[in-house]
Amino acid sequence: MAKKPPGPPLEGLRRQIARSRSERPARSDSLFVRETFRLERTAARAKAREWFETWPKAAYWTEVESWRQLDGGEIEFTMRRLPSAD
Repeated sequence: MAKKPPGPPLEGLRRQIARSRSERPARSDSLFVRETFRLERTAARAKAREWFETWPKAAYWTEVESWRQLDGGEIEFTMRRLPSAD
């Protein structure tokens, strides 16, 4: 039986993704307001609903830009919307 070759090292990729995510809020070249949350699943759903109620999708293009499930059941997600006009 042939041995399966080891997978690629992922630590460098993890660092690059973390660096990119930490730098994203500092970027000013985007029209969107972004906020990243790290919450338990039920709280994450409630927070997303709160965003959609406060900034309706039709007017603010509100959306869950990205999300991932972390160890321990937490959800990390980024909400995105257009800035308010007021």
